[in-house]
This record gives sequence, C-alpha cells and structure tokens, in this order.
Amino acid sequence: MTIGDDALVLIEACLDDLWLGEGASDHTLAAYRRDLSAWATWLEARDASLLAPGGETLPGWLEERREAGYQLRSNARLLSSLRRFYRWALAEGRIDHDPIAEVRLPPSRPSLPDTLEEEEVERLLAAPDLDSELGLRDRTMLEVLYAAGLRVSELVGLTTDAVNLRQGVVRVRGKGDKERLVPLGEEAVDWLSRYLRTGRPALMRDPTRPALFPGRGDACLTRQAFWHRIKAHARVAGIDRSLSPHTLRHAFATHLLNHGANLRVVQLLLGHSDLSTTQIYTHVAQARLEALHADHHPRG
Repeated sequence: MTIGDDALVLIEACLDDLWLGEGASDHTLAAYRRDLSAWATWLEARDASLLAPGGETLPGWLEERREAGYQLRSNARLLSSLRRFYRWALAEGRIDHDPIAEVRLPPSRPSLPDTLEEEEVERLLAAPDLDSELGLRDRTMLEVLYAAGLRVSELVGLTTDAVNLRQGVVRVRGKGDKERLVPLGEEAVDWLSRYLRTGRPALMRDPTRPALFPGRGDACLTRQAFWHRIKAHARVAGIDRSLSPHTLRHAFATHLLNHGANLRVVQLLLGHSDLSTTQIYTHVAQARLEALHADHHPRG
C-alpha cells in the first residue's frame, strides 16, 4: 500500500524545513522520510491520517513492531522522527496539539558501539598490499580514518585542498555542513605524504580533479566501495568480529579516552554538537575497565 498525496505533501514540506533550517544531510532526510512514510501507511490502512492519528494508535504500532522483532533502539529512533514531525506540524499551525506528546518507551541501557582493540587496529592498518597504488590508497585512508576519527562519508568526501601537511591538520565538512579542523598526527601525515607523491598520481587520469581518494572516473570513492574494502582488509587481518562503517571512528574515541583524553576534547574532534552523544564512549571505556578488573584482579 502506498500513502496518499496529502501525506506525501506533508512529509516533504516537513523535510524541506528540516533541510533549510538545520542543514540535515541527505542520509538523515532519507531516514526521516522512511519513518514518516511507514507511519502514514500504517495509519491509512486504519482510516487514520498523519495529522489525526488517534490517541492509542502509536503505542499499538510500536507494540506490533516489538512483536515483529524490532529492537527497542529501532523504535526509539522511529519515535524521535515522529516527534520532530509533530513539533513541526504544531509550530506550523497544522495541528492544535501534539498527539504523541505522552507516548514513552521503556528505558534502555545505551548499546555500546562496535570497536576494536589497539592490537586489532594495528593488524587492520597493516592489511592492505602496499605493492599496489590501491593498497597504498587504502592504507592511507585507514590511517586518516583512525587518526582523525572521521565518519566514512567525511573521509571519502575529502579533497586535496582540505589537507595541510605542514600544519598536520585536515579540514572536515561534517553533519549540517559544519566544518572542523582535526589534527592528524605524524603517522597519518607520513602516509598522506607518501600517497600524494606516488599513489594518487598513478590513480588519477586528470590530476587537477579535487578528489583526495579517487574511485572510478577520478571522482571520490563511494562510501559503499570503501566499506567493501575495509571488510576485505579485515579478513586479511584475521578480524572475524562484526564491523560497521563507524568501527574505526569508535576505536579512535575509545582509545583516546582509555589513554586519558578529556571527553569534551573528544567531542570536538568527533564533531558532535551535543556532549551527550559523546558520552556513549565513557560506557565503552568503563566496560573495558570492568573486563580488565574481572580478568586480572584476584577478587574479580
């Protein structure tokens, strides 16, 4: 079943305002669109609508999703999308009250992000074949990803003018089109210098194109293509645990905190607008401490 034209118009109007007012990324807008469209479809099958869903419909839908196997975290993200929509509708005068204001989910402990031990990171970094230009490119990308804690989308979108090797920093364009300067460290600078001297020129048909890490046709390598490369290198490194595109970003933050970094500094490096987003890594560091205690303390 597809949703009606009225619902489509409402959803797109809301998304336009989010994009204009907050600089939401295409990925974020696509997630909101999926959530709102699914909610509208479910409502229309029950002769309800986005602006008049009825008081008990949302708890019923969330319960249906839970019974279908959706995790609490998935429902929490969905509820967040719907709250944004109804706050927007209220501010626009399209409704006179928020129909889901009283809906609550049971509390949950934050799930810990996937990460790697420092020794595993070293194995992953050493996995690419340096006898090829593609291997040198991948090694450099992994080094920059780990050294700067970038999102994969930020990494693949880098251009040559974003890197200042003399100062050892990279200019990153993150969520909401916000820019930040992130230090690279000597190791990443060394790999970038080597790659720019010998790797990138061999990969580029037109060296004047701006992509720092090219894929096909001198354009920036795609997120999906680099993710496939990471998984292939992980197999070479003998890493059989589940990885995500954010694994090295999580490792960057966790290892900084494990070595005594200040949480607010990590927040700035990651480009988080809210400190609470960064605080998940304190749970990771605490979990690591608890595991070490249990393994090595006489009364652990």
